[in-house]
Amino acid sequence: MVDIQHLVNSDHLLAWATPALLLVLSLKILGNPRNLLEVIFGSAPKSVVGHFSVRRAAASYAQYAKLSRRELGAMQASYKRMSWARRRTGFDLGYTKKLDRLEDSIQTNAVIAEAIASLAREEYPEKFERSSVLEPEIVGDISRVRESLKHFVRDWSAEGRDERARMFAPILDVLNTVALGERERMRVLVPGCGLGRLAWEVSQLGFQTTANELSYFMNLAFRYLLTEKYTQRPQQHTLQPFASWFSHQRTAGENFRSVAFPDVVPRLSDKLVLAEQDFLSLPAPTTADGVGYDFVVTLFFIDTSLNAIETVEHIHHLLRPGGKWVNLGPLLWTGGGQAAVELSLEEMLRLAEMVGFEVAGEGESAGVERRRMVECEYTADKTAMMRWLYQAAFWVATRTE
Repeated sequence: MVDIQHLVNSDHLLAWATPALLLVLSLKILGNPRNLLEVIFGSAPKSVVGHFSVRRAAASYAQYAKLSRRELGAMQASYKRMSWARRRTGFDLGYTKKLDRLEDSIQTNAVIAEAIASLAREEYPEKFERSSVLEPEIVGDISRVRESLKHFVRDWSAEGRDERARMFAPILDVLNTVALGERERMRVLVPGCGLGRLAWEVSQLGFQTTANELSYFMNLAFRYLLTEKYTQRPQQHTLQPFASWFSHQRTAGENFRSVAFPDVVPRLSDKLVLAEQDFLSLPAPTTADGVGYDFVVTLFFIDTSLNAIETVEHIHHLLRPGGKWVNLGPLLWTGGGQAAVELSLEEMLRLAEMVGFEVAGEGESAGVERRRMVECEYTADKTAMMRWLYQAAFWVATRTE
């Protein structure tokens, strides 16, 4: 008869039990034997987090302070590599105090960024359920966060009012030609809406408005304003949106100036809904009056497309016959061969006609729909020494078939 006590105390049992225990733990973590074999032999599918997804955007907002302080640390290290005499000169110039002010700005902006990260987990809890402990950590995109924070200034602050007015006016002038009594049954789509100010303005005119945006860097920031828990009154929040960019600044004070927002408090309503998805996946709406939108409004949107032909075809598909495509923006294509086509303005207008649009002409007889160039800026720092001016193309195209 086997000596049980001897077996329990032997190395043989330990040698057998250890891998068995590891197997059980692995199955517990990975879910089933096939997953374990895939990991062992290198065929396990890798978890891919989309660049503009909720999870990557939330991680980026959550990491804003850490990533910003990492940059600040690099700046401080560069300063310290100078000789003592030159560091003394920098000190007399107030440069060390300037770096201290940047730390304060990071903390100011982090209040907003971390609140947006919290909102993401509250609004989309299912997106944050980890399928495996082997998922890699998401590395945040600090540039996208800074871009979104600047959009608070452009879209929802008094400082951005003039910039908005130059871009919005031609579009709103076209929509204002519709009689008030007809607007409530008309549908307007605003793709690439960013933080949603134009879409909100359109809804305030009385149109049934859909604000469409793919990027959750933008969607989460917009929801931060739409959600009563986070935004209750005008001028509630404060940012220092230009602090991270020391170039082209007249004074350090302007570098660190604060901007309050929002100038008004937006809310979703029966006139304003969100479509947080790829524009090309949007279906045409069906109503009692037929299928399609009455207007598709594209502001600084067309050149974000990686396939302009497909985008214009989809705009045509989404509009009802007689519906209008109102566009204002540049043609700053994604280079390096990423875009399928990179078209000139002449080619864009020709494409619109080929797809089935009639584009309003340049003559005064076209009225507010007159095709023209509009000089404007985009998320500009109005006190900076550098100005980036666009000659943005404005056109109105009617679906003819």
